[in-house]
Amino acid sequence: MAKNYVSNSKESVRMFKSDILESVSKVHFSVPLFIFIPVILYFGWKAIWQQELSPVEFSGYYLLGLFVWSLTEYVLHRFIFHLEPKKGNKTLERIHFVFHGVHHDYPSDAHRLVMPPSVSIPLAAAFYYLFSLFLRTGPLAAFFSAFMTGYLFYDMTHYALHHANFKNKFWKKLKKHHMLHHYDDASKGYGVSSPLWDKVFSSDFLKNKND
Repeated sequence: MAKNYVSNSKESVRMFKSDILESVSKVHFSVPLFIFIPVILYFGWKAIWQQELSPVEFSGYYLLGLFVWSLTEYVLHRFIFHLEPKKGNKTLERIHFVFHGVHHDYPSDAHRLVMPPSVSIPLAAAFYYLFSLFLRTGPLAAFFSAFMTGYLFYDMTHYALHHANFKNKFWKKLKKHHMLHHYDDASKGYGVSSPLWDKVFSSDFLKNKND
């Protein structure tokens, strides 16, 4: 992604002429908490109490869900959000800007740091349908509860990395990892809530940049 323009303004740039489209493109960082914590609790309850998964079964599928989310986060960020269209195709360039380019041009915009419900809810529904093709009801509930936990942690982490000042060594290192992605090289550092997959797929920054 080109690094020719970065604004540190906390104001939101207008993306749409339509007031309705503009309003659904922005969201307060707390909104995903109100939407998805009940979803996480519901599917956790469904797995344990309704489907009567054993503690071992629930734990296994829950850990699997977290693992799959962490890989999904990396894949979406690297191969979807950073899939840049060929120059000259104004329509695809516009779509790319709306989905992720705006965040790189205006990384301090607090209203575009977490996914708006207009995107997150349909995306969550699509993933649920996909997973339902492979998992029966009980395991699916445990798995999806964890998958959405991972997503929510990602969203909250992303907001915090841009707006919080950390003293903890782990969080300071994670913030530096993400800031390097924004301000040094956007072709590296795709992991937001964890740098694990950057290390696995060799998209991490040089070691001395992480020190």
